[in-house]
Amino acid sequence: MKIGLFFGSFNPVHVGHLIIANFMATRTDLDRVWVVVSPQNPLKKKASLAGDYDRLNLVRLATEGNPDIEASDIEFALPKPSYTIDTLTYLQEKYPTYKFVLIMGGDNIATLHKWKNYEQILDNYEIYVYQRPDYAPGELVERDNVHVYEAPLMQISATFIRKSLREGKSIRYMVPDAVIDEIMASHLYQ
Repeated sequence: MKIGLFFGSFNPVHVGHLIIANFMATRTDLDRVWVVVSPQNPLKKKASLAGDYDRLNLVRLATEGNPDIEASDIEFALPKPSYTIDTLTYLQEKYPTYKFVLIMGGDNIATLHKWKNYEQILDNYEIYVYQRPDYAPGELVERDNVHVYEAPLMQISATFIRKSLREGKSIRYMVPDAVIDEIMASHLYQ
């Protein structure tokens, strides 16, 4: 089985994330996409991060009913901060018959050289890159195991959604209805 790993804070998950996950699950050779909720990205500040299980719950609600996409808490049991190479090593040991592929934006592939053991990632895993406007993906996209896709993108961010919630503004259509209902019921980001 070929699994695409779409890592992120998903703080909160929004339709932009879901469009990319669905595109990769249905328009590439992947069998499934796991939306991996990261407890803490070592390159991001934790101040505005909702709880791990709150974010996981929102991703589960957002992906419910889609057999091609599932939420994953695989990094919750691993040491923090989360490093992609450690997660990949753990997954390969846990699922030796699976082939894992990284899904990332053009902004991330451009900074991959800053990641822990990035050479090991490049040498051992395929990377599916979705282009991001205003980011030059750099020379790593020229490697044979890096594949660039023109996935549909939305100019929407979790930061904008959190700001909208703090200001009492509508986030309708930016996140699935089930996610809105849970955010409102649990008072996340407000």
